[in-house]
Amino acid sequence: MTETLSLQQARKLVLLSQRLPPAKQAGRAIAATLSAIEHLGYIQIDTITAIRRAHHHTLWNRNPRYKTSHLNQLVADKQVFEYWAHAAAYLPMRDYRYSLPRKQAIANGDLNHWYERDERLMNSVLDRIASEGPLMAKDFEHAGKKTAEWTSKPAKRALEYLFMQGELMVPCRVNFHKVYDLTERVLPEDTDTTVPNPEEYARFLIVRYLRANGLGKSAEIAYLLKNTKPLVWAALQEMVSSKELLPIRAGGSGYYALPASLDLLSRPLARSKLKILSPFDNLLIQRNRMQVLFGFDYLVECYVPEAKRQYGYFSLPVLWDGKLVARMDCKTERKKSLLHIHHLALEPRLRKIDAFSLALHKELAPFLQFNNCNHLRLHRTTPANLKPVLQTVLDSLTI
Repeated sequence: MTETLSLQQARKLVLLSQRLPPAKQAGRAIAATLSAIEHLGYIQIDTITAIRRAHHHTLWNRNPRYKTSHLNQLVADKQVFEYWAHAAAYLPMRDYRYSLPRKQAIANGDLNHWYERDERLMNSVLDRIASEGPLMAKDFEHAGKKTAEWTSKPAKRALEYLFMQGELMVPCRVNFHKVYDLTERVLPEDTDTTVPNPEEYARFLIVRYLRANGLGKSAEIAYLLKNTKPLVWAALQEMVSSKELLPIRAGGSGYYALPASLDLLSRPLARSKLKILSPFDNLLIQRNRMQVLFGFDYLVECYVPEAKRQYGYFSLPVLWDGKLVARMDCKTERKKSLLHIHHLALEPRLRKIDAFSLALHKELAPFLQFNNCNHLRLHRTTPANLKPVLQTVLDSLTI
């Protein structure tokens, strides 16, 4: 039997599953960070520094007590590791064995990497790390032609290939640069390293996705995971037949959900709390899904030529009242401890301007602190007549 949810119910289920806004938390702050990573399944790593990097931003939005040192500590404690989800990510060590199918496929040549493998150089790189200990890309000499591309360094390509096929891991980073070591020296001794069979792997992908996202489609579960779509589809049908999953209709589309997830609908959603999200937040990463469920047509415009940008280089989606209601293009000027809001654009359907302004005011204080800023400057709003209203509210902001 298919359950039918309204779009409002579907959005509530998604947000509660994503832990947005976060509920009150007990225990140690770093334990809450680990809990967020284990629940979400991955945290995307990103290099853009317009504000705090995306991996820190995403975790801070689930854990208000988050410190940027948490990730380094969790990696050092071997509770989290770096690898690939749909992109470069931090993943829970408890899920390590489910990274093995991809590593095995790359090692076997069943899954293409970004460039050709150089076995001789890979063996040389591996031998040096085995004998010398952890090394960075800069520790390898480059005699070839220098270019601006990071992939131009042959040793870097070899290191990344060995990392992607599982022979190397990243025990730490130095100034955001990877340090590489042999997997056997990084992996905890009690780690399960048995390779899951295809059905087991597909079931893992399904349960992990639905637990973190509330409901999902086959294509969403297999998003950017090559060669998994047929496996995921077959496992979904089997799990529906065995009543491990429920088919769901919402907004005219078909989804699947874990039966226990629907219990979340009886819980309250903190609609009055506003959250300023990273463009690479787990909630947002699938843009078509956000358009269908939230009516939010979003594109991160840092990859768009400046003349063609509508909202700004790094516009941050704003969540409030259970909806995505605005975009805020931000950049920190670190030497001045200043946060620039270059453009705050409201969605046309947002009507409760006063309530929104107060919620934004309340969230901006911790957001400034998170970004090591103590004051801000609002440059432009859409609609334009909103700026004086918001400016009055923001002028009373104290850090």
